[in-house]
Amino acid sequence: MGKYAGNPDAVAALVKQDQVHRDTYIDREIFDLEMKHLFRNTWVFVGHDSQTPEKGDYITTQIGDQPVIMTRHSDGRIYVLLNRCPHKGTKIAIDRSGNTGKFFRCPYHAWSFKTDGSLLAIPLKKGYSGTDLDQSEAARGMKRVGAVENHRGFVFARLATEGVGFEEYFGDAMSSLDNMVDRAPEGRLEVAGPPLRYMHQCNWKMLVENQTDACHPMVAHESSAGTAVRLFEESDWPADKPKPMAMQIIAPFMSPYEFFEEMGIRTWPNGHGHTGVHHSIHSDYSEASDYWNAMVDAHGEEKAKAVLDENRHNTVYFPNIMIKGPIQQLRNFIPLGPDRTLVESHIYRLVGAPDYLLQRTAMYNRLINAPTSIVGHDDLEMYERAQEGLHVDGMEWVNLQRLHQGEETYDSEVVENGTTERQMRSQFQAWKKYITLSMERVEQEAAA
Repeated sequence: MGKYAGNPDAVAALVKQDQVHRDTYIDREIFDLEMKHLFRNTWVFVGHDSQTPEKGDYITTQIGDQPVIMTRHSDGRIYVLLNRCPHKGTKIAIDRSGNTGKFFRCPYHAWSFKTDGSLLAIPLKKGYSGTDLDQSEAARGMKRVGAVENHRGFVFARLATEGVGFEEYFGDAMSSLDNMVDRAPEGRLEVAGPPLRYMHQCNWKMLVENQTDACHPMVAHESSAGTAVRLFEESDWPADKPKPMAMQIIAPFMSPYEFFEEMGIRTWPNGHGHTGVHHSIHSDYSEASDYWNAMVDAHGEEKAKAVLDENRHNTVYFPNIMIKGPIQQLRNFIPLGPDRTLVESHIYRLVGAPDYLLQRTAMYNRLINAPTSIVGHDDLEMYERAQEGLHVDGMEWVNLQRLHQGEETYDSEVVENGTTERQMRSQFQAWKKYITLSMERVEQEAAA
């Protein structure tokens, strides 16, 4: 056993009010504790129900380091199952998506299970006569995760059987996701194809922190967005004509510090928060009248205006996703190791809205988040430089002091200057809370 496992005090000491120890990013033992305690006891995004529209449809993903299957059962309900046969442990499904029909069948010994995970059949079952198989864990079939919640199509799960409730965990933070769905005239979204996937050689928390870091765009993206802006300004594009869609997307990355300071950051309990309280890089996108008319027809003018006037930038749902409501995007930061993270960028169709909105969303995803992006590589280089730099001896702490106001509390909603690092501090306080509480509970159960 290392210095952190079984020692919640040592883990708690890694997080101070205004700085965190480098081991939170680079230590393998800490990563393993995150998988065992943090991702097990928080609510983690699994998928969107439009990815499994028909009975028998499924997708595979993971919660922390645990492989899971999200599937639609014969009763129409969504279930989330651990992707493991209860017999010998074989992974049941290896494709990212598909339709299994009425049951899952293990490819090793042909045990079969209904799409809610319950045991359906075992070949040569007479061989288990008198063995008390019906009393075993295997007889209960594929194990379901502890809890599942479908919030307006977005499916979240908690691995642990008992723990913080969905409403308690997210609270008012769900207002960002609600706004994204409300932008659809028909009040629902549909996933638009498979996500873009992009491997990062860095710790997953670096990506989560960066979503509310408003001091890096005009610096890190100067070579990409800055060059695009300069070339556009040197072109003969008419001044009275709206900018092309690509320039509307990329130009705001070069906004000055003052723009991001005035933008504001809202933090909620449990590590959730968003940039873009007052405005964002999405505020000046041009909209067509047919979309406005569709929204008014669906919601009335007052609600339509309230929905579309809300232009939040990035909303972080701790531990590991970010959504962009105005352009219907979700990024999932899937941890694969202390220095390896798979990023999945999903986009969604506003049902009942004009097609050009999906075109803009898809263009944003390609320009900013794809492996071929001209902007995403700026961030990638910074993450990987930081991952390497944190191994430098002599300096063991990462600074989070920007606009720190003495002793802070994180149990209520707060709105502050858009360049504060409060949201990062809040994330680490939630990180410490859920890991140490779980470690202490395990110790108490072992001692009982």
